[in-house]
Amino acid sequence: MTTRIGASTTRTRVLESLRYVAIAVLIAIFLLPIVWMIATSFKQPTDILARPPVIFFTPTFENYRFAFGEADFGRFIVNTVVVALGSTTIVVIVGSLAAYSFARFNPGNGNFMFFILTTRMMPAIAVIIPLFVIFRDLGKTSIGDTLLLGLDQPGALIVAHTVFNLPFAIWLMHSFFQDVPRSLEQAALVDGSSRIKAFFRVAIPLASPGIAVTAIFSFFFSWNEFLFANVLTRDAAKTITVAVSGFQTQQGILWGPMAAAATVAVIPTLIFVLVLQRFIVRGLTMGAIK
Repeated sequence: MTTRIGASTTRTRVLESLRYVAIAVLIAIFLLPIVWMIATSFKQPTDILARPPVIFFTPTFENYRFAFGEADFGRFIVNTVVVALGSTTIVVIVGSLAAYSFARFNPGNGNFMFFILTTRMMPAIAVIIPLFVIFRDLGKTSIGDTLLLGLDQPGALIVAHTVFNLPFAIWLMHSFFQDVPRSLEQAALVDGSSRIKAFFRVAIPLASPGIAVTAIFSFFFSWNEFLFANVLTRDAAKTITVAVSGFQTQQGILWGPMAAAATVAVIPTLIFVLVLQRFIVRGLTMGAIK
């Protein structure tokens, strides 16, 4: 009996060790590109192109100086923050109102929700030319110029991201509002609250983890989006994704400055995820346990 228990314990420890090894290997595989990018941002051009790759090298900040000095990459980060926050704010406000309405009143018996989702299934390349024509003509009007809705203006990119991101946000938040008990809102209505007060005082606080998850996904879409930014902007409203691709020149690819710019572009998203990690977990598991 003692021998069987000892063998079982040994087998359990071996399996546990193999599991940790597998996890470590997977983490290394996922982190290797990021570590390589960061290391490249501190290398000299000769070290970047060396074969075999140089592991130990003398770090330099020349790539960062070039990216934020001559290439003016800091301005593009500001543009991206403005577009991402602007689009995310509109998506969360409009999307939460629409999702709550669909969750509580179910207009069209679910047909409207399906129609909204089908608009998100459309590939972005199919609408980029109509959007380009619309914002080109809108920018020539006084209203469009005032609201910065012309080409190479942040308003146009905010609207494009909002239109493309809103269906997904409505569909995602719809399930979160459905998990909010109706009895709590009915109790608020009985106590004299209006429907809009019940929405802000009862539904919004209870669905806040789901709303936070929706905001995170919307922010990431705007932060990483390339096609709309590449077509609808030139220089004034250019975002980081387009700016990073600009390091591909006729003389070759500037690997060092490109890696430096990409490293700085990744940092805000990593901080954003780490700060809101608990909301992500709560939002993704919301409704799984009653």
